[in-house]
Amino acid sequence: MRSSLTPLGPTVNRDRIITSFPKWYTPNACLQLKEHFHGQVHAACQRGNTGTVGFCKNVFDHDYKATIGVDFEIERFEIVGIPYSLQIWDTAGQEKFKCIASAYYRGAQVIITAFDLTDMQTLEHTRQWLEEALRENEPGSCFVFLVGTKKDLLSGAACVQAEVEAMHLANEMQAEYWSVSAKTGENVKAFFSRVAALAFEQSVLRDLERRSSARLQVGNGDLIRMEGGPPQTPESKRLSSLGCC
Repeated sequence: MRSSLTPLGPTVNRDRIITSFPKWYTPNACLQLKEHFHGQVHAACQRGNTGTVGFCKNVFDHDYKATIGVDFEIERFEIVGIPYSLQIWDTAGQEKFKCIASAYYRGAQVIITAFDLTDMQTLEHTRQWLEEALRENEPGSCFVFLVGTKKDLLSGAACVQAEVEAMHLANEMQAEYWSVSAKTGENVKAFFSRVAALAFEQSVLRDLERRSSARLQVGNGDLIRMEGGPPQTPESKRLSSLGCC
């Protein structure tokens, strides 16, 4: 999943407007207990100085076909007054599409590995997919989420047991755990809003860091020397400025 601070398209829907950090779903499986954006982010946004299917379409499809290769969506938000878009790349989970999917992992800000809460064998498979995605990115450069789907099909003790196992693996993977239902919409909006908020804050902080680094590099060197010419000194500069033609 990648993101962009560049305004895209029309005004976003009201439910895509984020003014503060969305609350985490499971505090004991949350990497960042954030309720507010970083102070630098708020300040930069006030100055204007900023450089999947069910969620994007607001519809649950009973006849949804499996992803072949890669599916792609763009979802627009407004975060702290700044237009922000998420590029959501949904890669197929089948082994035969692995060679295709790996090319789309590079440069991701967020990695979301999903499994079926009603089939706990799929939980173990998330290790392999996460390893594949992390291999294509710099260490520590991505937020990682583990998401259990089809929550509407489980209840009571079965749901609790499944989530205990999932949160245990999430801690091993250093991932934040969420469980959702595409059918009922439970936790879907909150989850993607949190993903967008975390990616947005990271994008702004990185942009501010790059700009700060660029300012430090400009003007810190000595005099610029032309190849083959003598080095300029304050005295030679003064003499050359006195000449006329």
